[in-house]
Amino acid sequence: QVQLVESGGGAVQAGGSLRLSCAASGYTVSGRSMAWFRQAPGKAREGVAAIDQNGNTNYADSVKGRFTISKDYAKKTLYLQMNSLKPEDAGQYYCASQNQHGGFWGTYRYWGQGTQVTVSS
Repeated sequence: QVQLVESGGGAVQAGGSLRLSCAASGYTVSGRSMAWFRQAPGKAREGVAAIDQNGNTNYADSVKGRFTISKDYAKKTLYLQMNSLKPEDAGQYYCASQNQHGGFWGTYRYWGQGTQVTVSS
């Protein structure tokens, strides 16, 4: 089983930046996609950014050009650099990992506990 622990959330003003981290432990394997999701109160969870085993990335249109997803394979850590934050970016952010091939937005089995991002105007 894979365990994921997020950190780096916080409160920022619009236009500010945050970097989220997700440390993976347990039986981690390569060849799987990882992703960041977010959920605002009263809204459905949405995929924000994903990265596959080759480093290819995919972003939601709403964050394209502002967010960057990356992996440190040696540290088994996933990152989400968030720049030019907007109030609509606020929500609970979760990292997730697949346990089998599923493309960028296939089934994600393992999830972190989430980290809160607040953006004020």
